[in-house]
Amino acid sequence: MDLNNKKVLVVGLATTGIPLVRVLKKLGAKVIITDTKSKKDLKETTEKLKIATADLLLGRQLNSLEEAGSPEMIILSPGVPMEIPLVQEAKRKGVEVIGEIELAYRLMKGRLVAITGTNGKTTTTALTGEIFKLEKSRTHVVGNIGVPMISKVIDSTEEDFFIAEVSSFQLESVKEFKPEVAAILNLTPDHLNRHKTMEKYARCKMKIFTNQGRNDTAVINYDDFLLRSLTQDLSGKKFYFSRLKELGEGVFIKGEKIIIRSKNKELEITDKKQLKILGEHNVENALAATAIAWSMGISTDSIRKGLQSFHGVEHRMEVCGKVQGLTFINDSKGTNPDASIKAVEAVKDPIILLAGGMDKGSDFKELVDRFPGRVKSLVLYGETASIIEKTAHNKGFLKTIILKDLEEAVKFAYENGKAGDVILLSPACASWDMYSSYEKRGEHFKEIFEKLRGMYHD
Repeated sequence: MDLNNKKVLVVGLATTGIPLVRVLKKLGAKVIITDTKSKKDLKETTEKLKIATADLLLGRQLNSLEEAGSPEMIILSPGVPMEIPLVQEAKRKGVEVIGEIELAYRLMKGRLVAITGTNGKTTTTALTGEIFKLEKSRTHVVGNIGVPMISKVIDSTEEDFFIAEVSSFQLESVKEFKPEVAAILNLTPDHLNRHKTMEKYARCKMKIFTNQGRNDTAVINYDDFLLRSLTQDLSGKKFYFSRLKELGEGVFIKGEKIIIRSKNKELEITDKKQLKILGEHNVENALAATAIAWSMGISTDSIRKGLQSFHGVEHRMEVCGKVQGLTFINDSKGTNPDASIKAVEAVKDPIILLAGGMDKGSDFKELVDRFPGRVKSLVLYGETASIIEKTAHNKGFLKTIILKDLEEAVKFAYENGKAGDVILLSPACASWDMYSSYEKRGEHFKEIFEKLRGMYHD
């Protein structure tokens, strides 16, 4: 891909910005950067990039190509919607608009696995990566998991394997992106403040399969009826996984065992009790990772070892420890109601649930429906606190309180809990009303926990 002397506009720096700009400059592109954040806010980033002031258009949203210096290509941060006037004008005038993950795909050498879904994609991507690393030394776990794919592709070879977590925001702008194995884990309403309807959200997710041919594989959750119906006419081979049904071909549970059935062979991988990650949703993630790895030719021995040794990812059902007999679990990655439902269902002891955050237009009714026999009280904070509380009260769950922030919520839960209870942070919402990311929210929760533990030396 020849970008030498090509004028490229990068819209939004975000996590991908620094490696993206570095790669573009290495390829000889004339880079212009725009971001709604001010020059002061981005001073540290722009100094790292050594970008000339003339090539920075900061502190405002550009509304025309002329304002942006008439670029020949536009690369969007995942957080920037395709509907903005600048992008619409570019489309009308034939200026190509892509995202970082599309550019990375065009530059990469090697083999690509891509994983998406509403929930479980970070855990499944990390687990799949651990399985691959047991056999493939040049394995890169990239994408929405926190390592921009663009940062790893520039020096890639045919021996490289890329295991990429991709979000609906990233998939929205793909064109040529074609994974050898692509997986959708599940589909439930999420990011409706951005996508507006479930149909548009699902359409973005389905773009992971768009360019696959008959030699590629689509890994699909058989238990998700919507997903099964949307994938009926795919070009690639379909390989299912199921937690609930024994499949003629695919990966499933038989008794307590994880089984691969493929080409008239039935292979036992491991007992699901040997998984170190909590909850039935994580059994699904393990089945998905098994199906992906098997589809890419990874041995059953490596799959088994990977499943049995994987301890999970930070901020997803992460057990922090105990203070005075109360267990603290960090599930800050639970950024929508369906993720929090899975978290609540995974805990066997009485739960004090900490929830709330930025409003993504979610419906919390089904989450509250899971409370009986599980959640003893609900501690709320943030932008959605009153919305969740109203839903809970309408459903007859009255043990709620709204507090100023996460720190107050944790302290209240601790002071009002008793030995044997679980203080579960699973917000069911995005973090952006109070934190820059779910990671920062989870880190803050763990800092509060450590202070409490330090006070009581538990």
